[in-house]
Amino acid sequence: MKDVLALYAQPYDPKRPLVCFDEQNVQLLADSRPDLPLRPGRIRRQDYEYVRHGTRNIFTFLEPKAGYRHLLVTCRRTKLEWAKAIRYLVDMLYPNVERIDLVFDNLNTHVPNTLIEIFGKPEADRLLARLALHPTPLHASWLNMAEIDLSAMTSQCLKRRLPDEWSLALELIAWENRRNCAHQPITWSFNWRRARRIFKLGHAAKRGRRTPARTKQSRH
Repeated sequence: MKDVLALYAQPYDPKRPLVCFDEQNVQLLADSRPDLPLRPGRIRRQDYEYVRHGTRNIFTFLEPKAGYRHLLVTCRRTKLEWAKAIRYLVDMLYPNVERIDLVFDNLNTHVPNTLIEIFGKPEADRLLARLALHPTPLHASWLNMAEIDLSAMTSQCLKRRLPDEWSLALELIAWENRRNCAHQPITWSFNWRRARRIFKLGHAAKRGRRTPARTKQSRH
C-alpha cells in the first residue's frame, strides 16, 4: 500500500507517466422487440425481455495525473489478452517514454511470467524494462484509480442495452473523447499518514473486541 500511495503523491512527470490499469466485463444485450416510441404525455417504453449476445472485456489505461484514459475492447480476458494489452501500452500508447509506472490489481494472470509465457523471454524482458510494476495489495484493489474511471464509464456510458461490439465501441470512443477533452485529472487525497491512522484504529478495535472473551475464558 505504501508503495502505491507514495507513487500517487509524486508530482506529474510526462517523461515517466503513471498509468492505472484495470478491466471490466460487459454484457451485450439486444431488445427482443422494438421499443414503443414517444407519444404526447408518454415516455418511450422498453420491453423487459432482452436477447443475450455474449460478453466483451474492456481494458482501461488511465493516466490520472494527466486526465487521460484509453479503452480497449477484447473478446476475452485471458493471459493472451492481458499480455497483448501490456505490449499495446508500451509500444503504442507510450512509445517515447523511458519508463511507465503501472498500477494494477493482483489477478493471477497479471504477473511477469505471463509475458514470458506468451511472448518468450527476450520480448518479455524488453517490455518489462520499460515498466515499473506496482501491484495493489490483496483485498485493496480500491487503491487502483482505474476503478474510479470504470465506475464513471459504467454510469455515464453503459446504462442501456448495447446489442453488439460495434455499438459498444462507438459508445466507448465517444465517452473517452469527451472525458479526455475535459482534461480533468483525478485528485487522490488518501495518503500514507491517513492510512496508518485508519488501519491502526481498525486493529485496535479488533483487539478490544477479543479482550473480553480471553478474559472470560481465563476466569474459568
